[in-house]
Amino acid sequence: MIQNKLKHDLYQGKVCFGTFIAINSPDIVEICGLLGFDFVVLDGEHGYISPESSIPLIRAAQATGMTPLVRVCENSESLILRTLDVGACGIHVPQINTPLQAQQAVRSTKYFPQGTRGISFQRACGYGIDDLNAYMEKENEETFVVAHCESVEALEHIDEIAATEGLDCLIFGPFDMSQSMGIPGQVQDPRVEAAAQKMLSACQKHGKIPGIFTSTVEAAQLRIQQGFRYMPVAVDCKLLADSYGALLQGLKALR
Repeated sequence: MIQNKLKHDLYQGKVCFGTFIAINSPDIVEICGLLGFDFVVLDGEHGYISPESSIPLIRAAQATGMTPLVRVCENSESLILRTLDVGACGIHVPQINTPLQAQQAVRSTKYFPQGTRGISFQRACGYGIDDLNAYMEKENEETFVVAHCESVEALEHIDEIAATEGLDCLIFGPFDMSQSMGIPGQVQDPRVEAAAQKMLSACQKHGKIPGIFTSTVEAAQLRIQQGFRYMPVAVDCKLLADSYGALLQGLKALR
């Protein structure tokens, strides 16, 4: 496995920026890498990216020196296995609400003795060309494991979740958290902000990397000041829609 620069940088205390990719386009991923993003999160939860279709996107990221991560659609051992086997350098697992779910996610990403991930000779280990023992040891060290904190139930167990051995990062989902609180879309509500701070405190207590989704430079600046360091900013489809929308509005004004 290629050394996971993202993981090393984060554990050295650096702030890292990425973006969510929902459109199944290696070109968009390549553009992000050429621009200098640290990572991309390929969205297999809300988008139509599967382990099979993610391979060209992962290659595009790696070719430009960017770390490819994948958000899977569920905490499934077989799905996490397939996603890592095709070369993802890390996994986002949604809706981690209990310590048992966090432990399950970690076990699915790790080989023995840390986990139960099945052995195969797919792309991640050079199609069997790499030394198997060295490969498995490296995968256990380098794979980046992210748990999504995005529900009221997760908040109730946040200290135990953050204490999970082998978990690298907790990421706060403002939109899903607002929905779980019964105030969907109200991400500026003080209750949502208090939840973000509670997760941040748990990360700091247990040595986990705190992450959060943001949409603007101004929001990212505030979150960095608060102590967040893993930061996927915006989503490709929304950025395209906003950019083309602003362009078209300006053009229509010329008529």
